[in-house]
Amino acid sequence: MNNLCADIGYSSVNKHGEQLCGDHIDVIEQGDNSTVIVLADGMGSGVKASILSTLTSKIISTMVDAGLSLEECVHTIAATLPVCSVRGVAYSTFTILRLIDNEEAEVIQYDNPQVILLRDGTNVELPKTEQNIDGKLIYRSKIKLQENDIFILMSDGCIHAGIGSSLNFGWQREDIISYMEAFYDVGFTAKTLSTILLDECCRLYGNSPGDDTTVCTVRIRRREPMNLLFGPPSNRDDVDKMMSLFFSKEGKHIVCGGTTSTLAAAYLKKPLKPKLEFVDPEIPPIAEIQGVDLVTEGVITINKVLYYAKDYLKDNKTYTHWTNKRDGASLICRLLFEEATDINFYVGRAVNPAHQNPDLPINFNIKMQLVTELSDCLKKMGKRIKVSYF
Repeated sequence: MNNLCADIGYSSVNKHGEQLCGDHIDVIEQGDNSTVIVLADGMGSGVKASILSTLTSKIISTMVDAGLSLEECVHTIAATLPVCSVRGVAYSTFTILRLIDNEEAEVIQYDNPQVILLRDGTNVELPKTEQNIDGKLIYRSKIKLQENDIFILMSDGCIHAGIGSSLNFGWQREDIISYMEAFYDVGFTAKTLSTILLDECCRLYGNSPGDDTTVCTVRIRRREPMNLLFGPPSNRDDVDKMMSLFFSKEGKHIVCGGTTSTLAAAYLKKPLKPKLEFVDPEIPPIAEIQGVDLVTEGVITINKVLYYAKDYLKDNKTYTHWTNKRDGASLICRLLFEEATDINFYVGRAVNPAHQNPDLPINFNIKMQLVTELSDCLKKMGKRIKVSYF
């Protein structure tokens, strides 16, 4: 068993004037280390395309997950979905990426733009075999995974971007490869890489997409543990126990909260050095403790992290803020969203007297709710989360 894992992120935009997206993505986890990802592009746009792509992705992902063959999947789709009276086509196009034990990738493609694999910073063409099923030409590939492999799955909205306007023949696959190669070594998450590519497609469309456009990026990486301490324990006698468990854990260490950082500094027998620079007027300054990777204020900072996390799971429009800024919330986001795969929360249940002022919008319940909501968001990002209360 290797120590690799998959960071998966995807984004879509609807065709201009449509309320529903005609593309659909399904991700099914097969245990801890195997995953099935299906990107389906429904014929046309709007409601019909949305129904076709949703049915296609659901049928394929469920059947592949159950261990059924590709032939059975395609036969089932052909028999289940209605046939278009104009085009005579029965179902949407699709791309399947199956990660097996995070050691091998199987790629199955029908009529979508060919999957891009970036390895060591450059494009690697997947070895393909052809298979004819019910008159449909299916391409199959198998390849051993390597750390830092990046797979990019697309609907044809990407290669049609700019066609007839900013680009005569659309955005060719080779141009997309060149564009994305520039971001290979930056360290962006899969979701951010998908957002970057999708934003460029929208720009080429003049922000009025002529087709539903979807990008799904899969980034193969090593597991990276991260630890976050938030709040002192309810029992003063548990301080040493909490600190001992926290600092004994492998990975980077983030300490959030004024009282918490004071206790951490005392435990490490190192000075706490506050910084007075307000990088962001809405976020309190960070501090430094030797032996701690990041020291920040508590509730206000974590609330901002939660705001960014919720946006990340939706449109990820604020990624340009937290990927570049140096305030405490942005620094935490980069550690939790981009670096971490396994996150351990150590949460103290002590009631902060400063939060008992009825004029302040902060109380104990809000603090616990922040932890719950942030944990849920990080789980949806594909992180492994463990929360310990003291």
